Amino acid sequence: MSTIKTAPTSNPRLARERLSVEGQLPDGFLRAEIDASWRRSLGHGVTGNAGQEVALTSAASLDLLLSSNRPLLDAASAELDYLGARQGQDSLIILANADATILAIQGESGVLRQRGLGDIAPGTCWSEASRGTNALGTALVEARTVQIDCGEHFLERLSDFSCTSVPIHCPQGELFGVLDLTRQGPLGRLHDRTALLALAVMQIESRLFCNSFPEQIVLAFHSRRQYLDSCWQGLLAVSLDGRILAASNQACQLLRSDRTSLVGQRCDSLLGLRVEQWLARLQAGQVDSVETAKGAFHYKALHLPQRSLAVSVPATLSRTPPASTTPSLETLGAGNSRFARTLRMARQGLASELPVVLLGETGSGKEVVARALHQDSVRAGKPFIAVNCAAIPEGLIESELFGYREGAFTGSRRGGMVGRLQQAHGGTLFLDEVGDMPLALQARLLRVLQERKVAPLGAAQEQDLDIALICATHRDLKQQVADQQFREDLYYRLNGISVRLPALRERDDLPALIDSLLARLGGHGVRLSDELAQLFGAYHWPGNIRQLEMNLRLLLAMREDGEQVLGLDHLPDDLLDELRSGTPQAKAENLRDNQLELIRQALDRHHGNATAAAAALGISRATLYRKLKQMTP
Repeated sequence: MSTIKTAPTSNPRLARERLSVEGQLPDGFLRAEIDASWRRSLGHGVTGNAGQEVALTSAASLDLLLSSNRPLLDAASAELDYLGARQGQDSLIILANADATILAIQGESGVLRQRGLGDIAPGTCWSEASRGTNALGTALVEARTVQIDCGEHFLERLSDFSCTSVPIHCPQGELFGVLDLTRQGPLGRLHDRTALLALAVMQIESRLFCNSFPEQIVLAFHSRRQYLDSCWQGLLAVSLDGRILAASNQACQLLRSDRTSLVGQRCDSLLGLRVEQWLARLQAGQVDSVETAKGAFHYKALHLPQRSLAVSVPATLSRTPPASTTPSLETLGAGNSRFARTLRMARQGLASELPVVLLGETGSGKEVVARALHQDSVRAGKPFIAVNCAAIPEGLIESELFGYREGAFTGSRRGGMVGRLQQAHGGTLFLDEVGDMPLALQARLLRVLQERKVAPLGAAQEQDLDIALICATHRDLKQQVADQQFREDLYYRLNGISVRLPALRERDDLPALIDSLLARLGGHGVRLSDELAQLFGAYHWPGNIRQLEMNLRLLLAMREDGEQVLGLDHLPDDLLDELRSGTPQAKAENLRDNQLELIRQALDRHHGNATAAAAALGISRATLYRKLKQMTP
């Protein structure tokens, strides 16, 4: 994808002046796609000096919006976190739904408030019809990636900003949302950032695809084996009788067929095997290959329902568990004997029905460890339900955890909703970022854990609850208890076995971890060049394993056929610059720690009053928030 450059004759400022004076848009002053969008904006009656229009004014309306878009938010949460950590210091990462209504924002948003752009916020609609030319709304109209340079937005108050938006599609191929990167200043050399944004969207679409078919078989395939487990693999959703229910965009490209011709076909007509044959191979956990009329493909199962084993597979094979992409505990602990011992203790504690708490920085792999513990337990065939307590708005987390009966509150879903606690019955509940759970909800959770009974909102009768519990946090729970931000009784109820996950910069098994991740991502036999391995070893990895995995995915995507060594020439320029300049010095680390401690002390002295703390430190409140966000994991 090449960066869109403004033509020599493009002059948005002059076009805006002529429009203001003459009342019509002159020809030849804007890029063709921007010109077309400005004319549509005029047709919608949008004016270039339009002020702020906040669509949602109540918390209840915002809660309802987020609840109705939960599948998109869940699928995008990991990519929002990663992009926020990678680009958020000088940019905003914005997720919106198919109506161009903003659902989530990551990054430094203080600049928006300073510039009077408070309507770029969750709950506000940025469709082209209501706000004129803007990357979010225009990408949904054009159904393609759109870049808007400084001055090209229809609203004059956005003239200092540039934006790139990539549409997100659902498994049926329809527009489902859009992911946007907004920054102050011109587009400049934005190829690398645009490629990163497109890669994130492909990951979101893959997760949406798998999440949309929990009771069906999801197949991944590609003509090259190393592209399995990458965002370039094709995905097919298949019913238990072998019919194709949905196909991803990559699947359509690989099979050289449009979606309408694939959906409804029998899968064996593509793979050349009866459903019982390929299902037995998939159940055995194999990556298989097959020659078809469309070419040779490698394929595997990403999701295989338990009930399919009894329905479609011979009895001699039905005891074999479905293939899992979750690494085993032994794999996670390989190369680090102390960590391996801690993981074994956690496994034994979970087997004895003790709760497990995973401690570590954001991105250090807490959910991967939680899933591995679940897979290595007697509950492996039962549900694993993950809840990110920091990602769900405070007004929604109670209904998400406990569920509700129909009519329990205004805007509740018809038929009610089964809460995550009940969904986990018989299996494992994973409470991620439990340190961010509101105090009021902590009391209710404590009672559930003590009594092992749960009642949905609006229900009078309690139901028995049988769960294994794994929690995770990057916060210091002991300190939160001392600061009265976390209940002491809940802390001792949760803290059965504590497992501290080392930050990536603290691990001495980085080469082995890289080899393991490359193999899991489809790069069998691929290795890093000595120069690149040295750069990786010296880098401080603020995003931990999540950042490492994304970079390895990017490296694998950049290599040519047959290449087995990944080197510096596979790195985008911005990533190479970051690796070369990202090795921290002890002095810088001490300065960071000292600054954070000074801010915390000021907040303590002023009882959490950010304005008073900032005044005492001689900085603005916006600067205080920015430093906290930069320095807190």
